[in-house]
Amino acid sequence: MTSETITAAASGTWTLGDLKVNRIGFGTMRLPQRGEAFAPDALPRDRDEALAVLRRAVELGVNHLDTAAFYFSSLRSANELVNRALGGPYPEDLVITTKVGPARDASGAWADHAGPGELRGQVEENLRQLGRDHLDVVNLRVLGTASIAERFGALAELREAGLIRHLGISNVTPAHLAEAQAIAPVVCVQNRYGIGLRPEEDAFLRSCGEQGVAYVPFYAIAGAGREAGAGAHETPEVLAVAEGRGASPAQVRLAWTLHRGDHVLAIPGTGDPAHLEANVAAGALRLTDEELALLERAHRRGPEPAAA
Repeated sequence: MTSETITAAASGTWTLGDLKVNRIGFGTMRLPQRGEAFAPDALPRDRDEALAVLRRAVELGVNHLDTAAFYFSSLRSANELVNRALGGPYPEDLVITTKVGPARDASGAWADHAGPGELRGQVEENLRQLGRDHLDVVNLRVLGTASIAERFGALAELREAGLIRHLGISNVTPAHLAEAQAIAPVVCVQNRYGIGLRPEEDAFLRSCGEQGVAYVPFYAIAGAGREAGAGAHETPEVLAVAEGRGASPAQVRLAWTLHRGDHVLAIPGTGDPAHLEANVAAGALRLTDEELALLERAHRRGPEPAAA
């Protein structure tokens, strides 16, 4: 599968509130470092390389970026890279989604999630790093199943104050979505999901579509590899479809993700220009019913057992 002339427009569009985005976006978590995200000994990525990847993404029609102030390595900050590469001014159609809740200290060590009174400081830090006077979409990242009403309510107040345009939630349950929607509109749900990864999440994904809420999987390529990225082992079904299409397994996984519903967006991240172009090109890959049935079998089977 070639990626020479394919842009993100081939993936189709979705509207986050009043912001239209192409369904293939870009996630910045892997941009500040090489190797595993958040690893204390990870090598910072070359600055010029990171800036070039961001600029190339926009050239390829990517207009949905996912970032956060806690995405940083010892020398690189994802938000600062986004600002340097694309700000002054930002493209008019570019939608930047950030997330708040998690916290890391200056050394990179994880701290307690922000409470209601600390969320404004996190929002303002994202504003400062990105050089913006408002944030397009802010996701509240959640740990556990406890009520999010107080924290989401604090973000809703910042939305009313004009610091945030739209709100989303991340790592959540259907109950969390219902609780949040009773407070303010929710434009997206970001949850961990992919082929063989959390097949029990299918019903929630469909429910989001029925409610007009975008569903944005993270680790759609990495799967159980999470922050470390895709592993060396791939399912036979994914490999078979990839070989038949002349595509990479990562492209097949992204295409499958987009086939889950028009409301499903993809935010693959990379620091490699060739991988970026391949990811964007996956938005043009239309899987057949037979291919989807084969991949569904792998999905329903769940995670592959770990190698001995």
